[in-house]
Amino acid sequence: MSRNSYAKAIKNRISKMTKPFILADFYDLANRVNVRKVITRLERSGFISRIARGIYFKTEYSKFLKEYIKPSPDAVARAIARNFGWNIIPCGNTALNMLGLSTQVPAVYSYASNGNYKSFSLTNSKTKIHFKHIPNKEIVNLSEKTALLIQAIKAYGKNNIDQDFTDRLKIAFSQKEIKKIKKEAQYTTSWIYEYISTL
Repeated sequence: MSRNSYAKAIKNRISKMTKPFILADFYDLANRVNVRKVITRLERSGFISRIARGIYFKTEYSKFLKEYIKPSPDAVARAIARNFGWNIIPCGNTALNMLGLSTQVPAVYSYASNGNYKSFSLTNSKTKIHFKHIPNKEIVNLSEKTALLIQAIKAYGKNNIDQDFTDRLKIAFSQKEIKKIKKEAQYTTSWIYEYISTL
């Protein structure tokens, strides 16, 4: 494939993307060196923007908002995870927020992963994304909802669990989902599994 051909193919693919992307998303179109050159040119031209190290998104301007639209921190976190080949799940206040158990918008979005401890600052933003390592049993071979619930319970704290928290969980998850979670969560921390068993 000629330079013009793969450059056009990469740009066409990006034009259809709605989520952040990484260089590896285009390795089927050109080799690493050529992909990086094309991405660099597209960034310089303003067609794409970099939101974090190695993470890019298609530049879009909202006439209604009168500002450039940025991807959500969660979408960026998932792109970073793909870049490193990690499994991730929101944890801490981020997990509580995503389940509607907290209205506080985090300045630091926290994720548990089977990868390394790393932090990323989003470009032109005060928002940060932090990854912390957890045991495989808390993330691998679990559905996202099961892993998310485990992290939310852990973040809320054993001594803070009350009826209000339980009632809100029953709203956040259907009985069908709870049934599946009970089967998947049996190897997690004992007190968390004992609590899940009561839902």
